[in-house]
Amino acid sequence: MKKRFVLSMLAACCAAPALADVNYSLSITQPQHHLGNVSVEFPKSAQSHIDVKLPAWRTGRYEILNLANGVRYFAATDDNGNALKWEKINHSTWRVHLAEPTHVNIDYQVYANELGKRARHIDDSHAFIDASGFFMFSESFRQEPVTVDLKVPKAWRSVSGMENASNKHSFKAADYDVLVDSPIETGINKLHKFEVGGRQYELVIWGEGNYDEQLMLTDLKKLVTTGNVIWDSYPYERYVFMVHATSGAGGATEHLNSTIIQRPRNRFGSREDYLGFISTAAHEFIHTWNVKAYRPKGLAPYDYTNMNYSNLLWISEGSTSYFEDHLLVRSGIETTDEFFKVMSKTINRHLQTPGREVQSASETSFDKWINQGGDHARNYSTNIYLEGSLLSMLLDIHLLETTQAKVNYRQVHNALYNKHTLPQGFTEQDVLTILKELTGEDYTTWWHDNVSTPANIDFDALLGKVGLKLTRPESAKPLASIDATAKNSGELLTLTHVRRGGAAWQAGLTTDDKIVAVNKQHVGKDLKSSLEVFKAGEKVTIDFIRRDALQSTTLVLSQDYDKPKKVVADKNATLSQRALFKAWMGVEHPINVQAD
Repeated sequence: MKKRFVLSMLAACCAAPALADVNYSLSITQPQHHLGNVSVEFPKSAQSHIDVKLPAWRTGRYEILNLANGVRYFAATDDNGNALKWEKINHSTWRVHLAEPTHVNIDYQVYANELGKRARHIDDSHAFIDASGFFMFSESFRQEPVTVDLKVPKAWRSVSGMENASNKHSFKAADYDVLVDSPIETGINKLHKFEVGGRQYELVIWGEGNYDEQLMLTDLKKLVTTGNVIWDSYPYERYVFMVHATSGAGGATEHLNSTIIQRPRNRFGSREDYLGFISTAAHEFIHTWNVKAYRPKGLAPYDYTNMNYSNLLWISEGSTSYFEDHLLVRSGIETTDEFFKVMSKTINRHLQTPGREVQSASETSFDKWINQGGDHARNYSTNIYLEGSLLSMLLDIHLLETTQAKVNYRQVHNALYNKHTLPQGFTEQDVLTILKELTGEDYTTWWHDNVSTPANIDFDALLGKVGLKLTRPESAKPLASIDATAKNSGELLTLTHVRRGGAAWQAGLTTDDKIVAVNKQHVGKDLKSSLEVFKAGEKVTIDFIRRDALQSTTLVLSQDYDKPKKVVADKNATLSQRALFKAWMGVEHPINVQAD
């Protein structure tokens, strides 16, 4: 036994050489031209060659990106500074040939002027550095410790979720996977540090805008206390909120120890805009657990150069969207009325997406890498955020109802966190196993009916269980409709979406058709005003231009309303419905609040 142990130890030592740092350096001397110079020092290698790669996508965005197109002046040298032979073998891989064992030093220039992709951006005021857009890696050294040294203008401040190394512009990480999931914001910025629950937080803001820093800080302090609403521990000791107040770019990305949130600089001031910001912050905060601490098999470990397939992305993204409002309502940041408004938009968007009848949540998860927006997508597809959010609500309320509020969907995610923490990803069967362990019931049929096939959600019945209603406002007025949307293109209206099965669809109209007249009357500035003199059920003639030729068709106008349906509290909700609402959202049903 002892001999076997010694042999095992020797084999392990031979298979796992001593760790050596991979050192990265980024020099920004021409920020106004969006240029940075990168140097990488890889540890000594005795291989015949090493392949160095720039990722083809970045974490948090399930889409192949063209990140290597800005690389120029690639060069490779050995220990003595002698040039090494290299060749580019695909769009983002450089193969460096080695005649003898040596360290490998790589130098290249990066053009970084794509702010909205949240991977690489340099200008005269800052740089946003996601390693996927800047720093090449080699699979041979992916698990080695890394350091990053920045050479930036003197007035700049550098912030990252990584620990500082030798100075305020240098950072260190356990390996490339941590580096690629720990972006750096460096430049002219505002920085706030605070502590909550013994954990350290930072809010760094680049750009001027109509934001209220103190309000942001107040609400972020509330938000970060809510992790225990779902999980029984926190996966970090320090977390950074990065905010870009921009001139157009918008969106956000979760990371291992931080998030980057981008919004147009004038989209913070109104209550609606501010809720958009803080909801995004909640979404990315939730991702610190859901995706960064546990995620589906197929995405663990990440393959940075290929598509990473999973049929469970609806849980990764949709459930995260669903939990946003739970944290915001429970922390007092968002009112129940504001929550109902968000839910109303989500449900109406779902009902106005014919693709919900075609593509299941499982299918849209797997196809996330290739799904595109536009008319066809809306008619034949759905998305992981929308469907995942509604399926999460469906499952949550079902669990609460059938277990007398003893089990909820939050417990499912806490179990995923405790049982399937990375590096192992979880599977569909793992989720079904957890559901059975929690409830004693088999959820295979439920899963088939709602996840594997397109879900058919009865919102009246679902919302009624928690004392809510989906209803049309009494002030809503009926409108005639052709079941299509259009944009004004000068003197004409160009169709942008034609709903599958609707009036325009049945009449043969399609996107990019240019509407000239309805019943020989020239169209107005928008579709709504052009149809306001008609009533649902009327048959009209539509003159339109297609391929530069005037054509005509007839259709029967359908009925729409000037106001969508809204989620509201049912004034006649029973005591049991109100109790289930409280178990669901963690606050009193609005009727109880009014009674007080």
